[in-house]
Amino acid sequence: MQKKDFYFDLPENLIAQYPSEKRSESRLLCMDRASGELSDSIFKDILTTIQPGDFLVLNNTRVIPARLFGQKASGGKVEVLVERILENNHVLAFVKASKAPKPGATLLFAENITANVIARQDNLFELVFTAEASMLEILDKLGEIPLPHYMQRDVGELDMQRYQTVFAQKPGAVAAPTAGLHFDDDLLQQLHSKGVNTGYVTLHVGAGTFQPVRVTNIAEHTMHYERVEVSAETCELIKRTKAEGGRVIAVGTTVVRSLESAANAANSGVIQAYDSETNIFICPGYQFKVVDALITNFHLPESSLIMLVSAFAGRENVLDAYQHAITNQYRFYSYGDAMFIT
Repeated sequence: MQKKDFYFDLPENLIAQYPSEKRSESRLLCMDRASGELSDSIFKDILTTIQPGDFLVLNNTRVIPARLFGQKASGGKVEVLVERILENNHVLAFVKASKAPKPGATLLFAENITANVIARQDNLFELVFTAEASMLEILDKLGEIPLPHYMQRDVGELDMQRYQTVFAQKPGAVAAPTAGLHFDDDLLQQLHSKGVNTGYVTLHVGAGTFQPVRVTNIAEHTMHYERVEVSAETCELIKRTKAEGGRVIAVGTTVVRSLESAANAANSGVIQAYDSETNIFICPGYQFKVVDALITNFHLPESSLIMLVSAFAGRENVLDAYQHAITNQYRFYSYGDAMFIT
């Protein structure tokens, strides 16, 4: 298939710049993927469509303040976006400057914190920060939450809370698992009271999630690597859910990629605990092994994310749903509305 097969024309005014007033009161477009039938709803109404015995799988990664501003030793300004924290204050990062720094260069930040450029890996730089504090402590002190580029505004106090899921636990992501942003504590409690099981995976979302597909033939696309952890407990709950006739409902494309990576890595084809990296690229033609239903936001045209959703629900179904969403003024992208594909 071609990248252009996943294009749609999105009015700029539908790109959400701020979250809805309340998490669970964003809009929800429900789709039956067998028929393509659509219905309009409010997110908290998933209480009526998620059934006792279903298993809701969430990504408990936590967004870190990964954007830093500093300068080169020569005085030029630099902007650093940490992609991944390695060991001993080593990081892989995107570096934006008038002229890319070379290995051996020193970057200067506030409070006398410096970083040495060690190497370059394609469009990423390997940096080592020199400070007694840990890298997470440095980011907490100096960093800024890295809002996506399509939010054309500065980070505000609201983002510190709302660009984070209420169940975020493990720091390491540089972008939020946005389907999870619609859940609040009250909705999760109501689901639990109804008999819906919940469990977690961890996929630290990298900045590469926003990188465009640059090839014409999507079969030639290579995904970026991200760190994934799927626990034995989550795997056992998945097996029990399926054995008892319930559905495994993935909250977001990151959960889909986590669960399917774990299943693909198991020699038996039955999902097993997984703690590794993945660069799985899911596009039409992929055979799903774990996921039965999907909650997801509305994604960018020609992105790997809309390709994943199209693999799950059918390209024509998805493009029809997106056109319905545009006609009915749904809000798109990270702070936008959601779909529930059953």
